[in-house]
Amino acid sequence: MLESSHTDVLSVSTVRSPTVRKMLQKLVLFRFLRPAAILSAALRCASSGTVDVKVPLNFWCGDRVKIKDVSTTEPVYEPATGRVLCELELCGSVEVNQAVQAAQSAYQAWSRMSGMERAHIMIEAARIIENRREDIAEIEVVNNGKSITEARMDVDSARLCIEYYAGVASTLAGQHIQLPGGSFAYTRREPLGVCVGIGAWNYPFQIAAWKSAPALACGNSMVFKPSPVTPVTAVMLAEIYAKAGAPEGLFNIVQGGQETGNLLCHHPDVAKVSFTGSVPTGKKIMEMCSKGVKQVTLELGGKSPLLIFEDSDLGNAVKGALMANFLSQGQVCSNGTRVFVQRQMLPEFLEEVVRRTKDIEIGDPLLERTRMGALVSRPHLDRVLGYVEQARKEGAKVLCGGEPFVPLDPKLRGGYYMTPCVLGDCTDDMTCVKEEIFGPVMSVLSFETEEEALLRANNSALGLAAGVFTSDVKRAHRVVEHLKAGSCFINNYNITPVEVPFGGFKMSGIGRENGQVTVEHYTQMKSVFVEMGDVDSLF
Repeated sequence: MLESSHTDVLSVSTVRSPTVRKMLQKLVLFRFLRPAAILSAALRCASSGTVDVKVPLNFWCGDRVKIKDVSTTEPVYEPATGRVLCELELCGSVEVNQAVQAAQSAYQAWSRMSGMERAHIMIEAARIIENRREDIAEIEVVNNGKSITEARMDVDSARLCIEYYAGVASTLAGQHIQLPGGSFAYTRREPLGVCVGIGAWNYPFQIAAWKSAPALACGNSMVFKPSPVTPVTAVMLAEIYAKAGAPEGLFNIVQGGQETGNLLCHHPDVAKVSFTGSVPTGKKIMEMCSKGVKQVTLELGGKSPLLIFEDSDLGNAVKGALMANFLSQGQVCSNGTRVFVQRQMLPEFLEEVVRRTKDIEIGDPLLERTRMGALVSRPHLDRVLGYVEQARKEGAKVLCGGEPFVPLDPKLRGGYYMTPCVLGDCTDDMTCVKEEIFGPVMSVLSFETEEEALLRANNSALGLAAGVFTSDVKRAHRVVEHLKAGSCFINNYNITPVEVPFGGFKMSGIGRENGQVTVEHYTQMKSVFVEMGDVDSLF
């Protein structure tokens, strides 16, 4: 359960009797899934620095699992305060095997259900998420550090994704092909089996939904490994699926780091791995999966360009640049962090973007007025600040921000905050322009012509996203045609409707999340030939 320091709640983990502990765990599950109005009211007294996580964060066979003989734990920190939120129990080979076996068992039943039957359960899960929107968002904030406003949007995205694929589940179909002599063939789309999802720490709940929804709609089961930095809310999704009527073991959670991920990738009963994270880790996962010829989906890093032409609407261009750089404290893989502005427009753009950046409210992420919370960890904060210092040394001009931020509230002074940064006078050879910073740092560059902008925008090994602002509709589509990126935006940025495929070109990944095309990544095609006459044999 989630405890507030203002309340006195029994911790199930302290109960010695296995029978009593099991009974209490079921009671906790009931309380954890009770109507949103009651649970949200219970969390209203919680604020940053008051929430402790006391129940296990691993989940398989339909229940939270306390690991026996735990050999390794890791502290999980609350970004807003820097305090320890919980101790994470890491899964080894025994626990990974148990989770995969649970998923294999659930797959046998789930894959035989009709699409409509699967859809019914998924719609119920979406309904529970909608009812529990506020408490899920609050715990996401506590574990991740992003603002409550953004966390609510993430929960909505997760719900919409599950709803969308519930609709897709009943539409899965093959093709009929007429052959000579009355013979024919048909194709079947069949599930892969046990799929593995490996999530990132920037969108913990949303990514768990984005990976599980298409997998489950297609008849697969899933073992999901959250980032060990943000392990809390994926387990809430597992409980929601169970509450909605999913077979035990359909969606399981194993906690851990690199070793746990390696065990999942090498497991012989795993058919597919879907990973969101860094390029180096994605390469390692692809290599491991190749040994078992497992299918992979990789959603990796980005260093995306945003092209702003002189005929753009200034207000929209500035808002687009802010959305392209400062969502989730800049910790977004698709962020348009290379902002190319046509020279004629550069002075007024910089003046306005700096003014608005300075006005961003930083602080307690659970407060409604906050627009920028804490970065996810102390090492990550130090890394991002290091990039700003490196940019300064290489000749970039820090127009605003880029410094540690200490809130006035004493309980927040150990948190991982910084002021959002705009860098001017940037050039293509600077480290801040070439490398993914993954923090609230905008690098602004100037350009003269469309041809020049395209050449420089595409000069990257990454190709996750790109954007263009212009009032010339012909130019907009012409530029997008030549941008080497999987997700492109015209006169907007960082919108991700679940109906539209999301993914990258080049080293930004393989495969897609969301949209109907994802069905191809979670099914395999079977061709069946039916002879209606005699066999025409050469022998």
